[in-house]
Amino acid sequence: MLRKSYDVVIIGGSIGGTVAALASAKMGKRVVLTEATKWIGGQFTNQAVPADEHRWIEEFGCTKSYREFREAIRRYYREHPYVKDEVKEIKNLNPGNGWVSRICHEPRVSLKIFYDMLLPYINRGLIKVLTNTEPVFALMNGDAICGIAVKNAITRELSILEGKYFLDATDTGELLPLTNTEYVTGAESKAMHNEPHAADDYLKDDMQPITWVAALEYCANEDNTIEKPEMYDLFRSYKMSYDDDVILSWYAPNADTRKKQLFGMFEWKKSSDNVTIPPLFTYRRIIDKSIYKDNFPINDVTLLNWSQNDYFLGNIYDNPNSEYHKYMAKQLTLSLVYWLQTEAPRDDGGKGYPGLKLRGDLLGTEDGLALAPYIRESRRIKALYTVVEQDINADYQKFLPHYWDTVGVGCYRIDIHMTTVTNSFFYHKAWPFEIPLGALIPIRTTNLIASCKNIGTTHLTNGCFRLHPVEWNIGEVAGYLASYCIDHQVTPKELYRDKTKVNDFQQFLVKQGIELHWPEDKVSVY
Repeated sequence: MLRKSYDVVIIGGSIGGTVAALASAKMGKRVVLTEATKWIGGQFTNQAVPADEHRWIEEFGCTKSYREFREAIRRYYREHPYVKDEVKEIKNLNPGNGWVSRICHEPRVSLKIFYDMLLPYINRGLIKVLTNTEPVFALMNGDAICGIAVKNAITRELSILEGKYFLDATDTGELLPLTNTEYVTGAESKAMHNEPHAADDYLKDDMQPITWVAALEYCANEDNTIEKPEMYDLFRSYKMSYDDDVILSWYAPNADTRKKQLFGMFEWKKSSDNVTIPPLFTYRRIIDKSIYKDNFPINDVTLLNWSQNDYFLGNIYDNPNSEYHKYMAKQLTLSLVYWLQTEAPRDDGGKGYPGLKLRGDLLGTEDGLALAPYIRESRRIKALYTVVEQDINADYQKFLPHYWDTVGVGCYRIDIHMTTVTNSFFYHKAWPFEIPLGALIPIRTTNLIASCKNIGTTHLTNGCFRLHPVEWNIGEVAGYLASYCIDHQVTPKELYRDKTKVNDFQQFLVKQGIELHWPEDKVSVY
């Protein structure tokens, strides 16, 4: 079995993992980055999820490198030979003009930009990227990791990756069980952290749903109807727990009211009782044909990541039926596509949009679906500090919250999609928050750093820490932390227990473009 040694071993090419590799390489460290699929970039790429961002993102509230990434996305479209000149002049260009994000764009563009950022360090031999590669087992020496065995899914070759620090940047916390690192899954009980909206009992399997995203092009005069999915009849008749409607309908749960809400396809409308009916096609649109010149014929494309294809019937990790649930999640999305093509009530009064066409080529697949499911909730380390609801919920925290060990910022509401056991959902206002260093450090494993959604949050607080710019900040800091600890011959836990050392590390982060605090006079409850 081949053995290779690095300074930093990063398992998982998520947003966090990719940016962690960049951060460590900037500090001159030799890094290996593994990824289970063929695309690095996580939510942006292989999961095909446009960035959910807060309202201040154009001014502040993210790291310098995240801002550079956003500008590189816009620069790609400004340099596109067939984008209209007047569109290129738009300061805050939103390429897809979706309304979920200020920067909706094609996943392949994200992939290009990620490799553009890594390429100088790949060419110097500082970063090695291993795609189609998954962790198999860990080599341990007491509380320290010595190496991770990984397997290439195509060649079936096994190798051992040795390193000084190991970053778990998988979206599901895959290294935690392999290294016997203590972790939590599902919904914590009130007794565990005294969270006001926690469950009465600990429900380890009650997690947020996954969503297997699809790309859909609209070709108005074509019939692109797919073969009827195997599980279509099940989902066509499956009634939702919150109301009497079935999954495949224009109704979805409104997290504010906990009742159903009506949606439509292409046009903003008002119901008979003057309630807004939002159009879902433009919600996550990534290609807007209106920005292109007339001599570049192209159709609109959207990403299908709606409440209707949130898969809440089971989990895909720590579950003996994980492969079945992956299959069912794909079937749900394909069933929604088929329903949209054949049965969905149209804005004009007809039925079905057969012109909808699966565009797997935009996602790197043949089946029209993303390479990987969108993971909202991970295994989470038992950390030196756990972020709890009371820290950020605006009903219980009366002022902008601060952590003495802050290593970044983030902002989103506490957003829990329909869960897999109790079918509960929650959406609540929260303060813009800081990211505590202690949440990245496990209570026991000495050289493992959480670098994705697996940090020390709870089921509730993960609901606002899972967003793209937050995960980016976490991963970037994790990469810097590993390298900083190597340079200063200190473990993360030793650093954390010395406030002077933490302060020195914070000042180092500021020099790298990490924002540690929110401007109190410019933000409010979100």
